[in-house]
Amino acid sequence: MAPVSGIDHVVINAADLEATCAFYDRLFGITTHAEYAQDGKVLVRQVAIGGAVLSIHQRGNGVELVAKHPTVGGGDICLRWDGDIQSAIDLLKRNGIAIIAGPARRRTADGKPSKSVYFRDIDDNLLELMAAD
Repeated sequence: MAPVSGIDHVVINAADLEATCAFYDRLFGITTHAEYAQDGKVLVRQVAIGGAVLSIHQRGNGVELVAKHPTVGGGDICLRWDGDIQSAIDLLKRNGIAIIAGPARRRTADGKPSKSVYFRDIDDNLLELMAAD
C-alpha cells in the first residue's frame, strides 16, 4: 500500500481569479493560504476551505508546471460538509445557487453513508457538498 496520507490541494482554473475567489468566499468564508504574483498581479491564489486547500489559477497565467490542458470549468470537486444536507441546501438557496442534482445517497471516502447536493461555480466547475449521515 502506498504511503499517501491524503490530497494536499486541488487546482482549478478561473476566467477571473478575483470573481472566482469572491464566489468561494461568499459561500464558505475562505482564507488565503498563499499567492503567486508577477508584476504585482496575482496569478495563483491558494485558499483554505475547511481542511482543504483549493489552488485557483488565473486562465493564461503563464505558470508552466500545470496540467497539460488546463481548462476553465474542467473541475469536479467534492467537499465534505460538516452539517446535515439540509443546511448545505439552505446555504445554496440563500446565495441564489441552483442545485442541479440531489440530495443523492452516496458514500464518503471512508465508507460512511452520506447525502450530496451538486451545483456549479461561476466557472462551471461541478461542485458537490457531501454530508455524512
